[in-house]
Amino acid sequence: MDTLTVAHFLAGSLVLLSFSLLYQDRLPPLINTFAAQSLVLALAIGWQAETQHAPHLLITAAIEFGFKTVLIPLVLTWIIRNLKIHRTVEIVVGVGPTILAGMALVGLAMALMMRATPGIGVLARQDLVFALSVVLLGMLMMVTRRNAVSQVIGFMSIENGLVLAATGAKGMPFVVETSVAFSVLIALIVTGIFLFRIRERFDSMDVAVIDQFRGER
Repeated sequence: MDTLTVAHFLAGSLVLLSFSLLYQDRLPPLINTFAAQSLVLALAIGWQAETQHAPHLLITAAIEFGFKTVLIPLVLTWIIRNLKIHRTVEIVVGVGPTILAGMALVGLAMALMMRATPGIGVLARQDLVFALSVVLLGMLMMVTRRNAVSQVIGFMSIENGLVLAATGAKGMPFVVETSVAFSVLIALIVTGIFLFRIRERFDSMDVAVIDQFRGER
């Protein structure tokens, strides 16, 4: 396979793994799928570092691998185990309609990029379509899942799509890569504290249960 074929294969794999995130109905497989998505993203960034002759992108690839492929899944698994969180993912609508909505969002991403980027090459436009699809599918996951842990994973999946778009556009400045690493770390710490407090206060991770206490003094 040539260079562009490998890049598109990796980016397309990220979209497929985003659909797999929507399909999962239990937390452990959901976390494992997110780890796989982050691993593919790290490989995609490493490949871009090679093809763009941009060694600094290897730092981004290492950050993605270390934090989102290894550290964050381990921490989320530890949180689930220690908080004794119900491991079934509470969903707003069924998996079937969610997958159909995801396919519609991928079509929307294609239509938007066709209109918004008329002056760039077809291959670069396809990369942006893949990236926007990952972002939209992450948003869909946040909307259709009621479990706080699954919504956190949806948020980090959105960030994966943004990183894919940035690296495909000839890389990110080093300062941006560093800020991404710190923002992910801080988000992980805040998320852990947040989930512990939710569990302590409401004895549930279901946001529908939490909504019942809105406005309570």
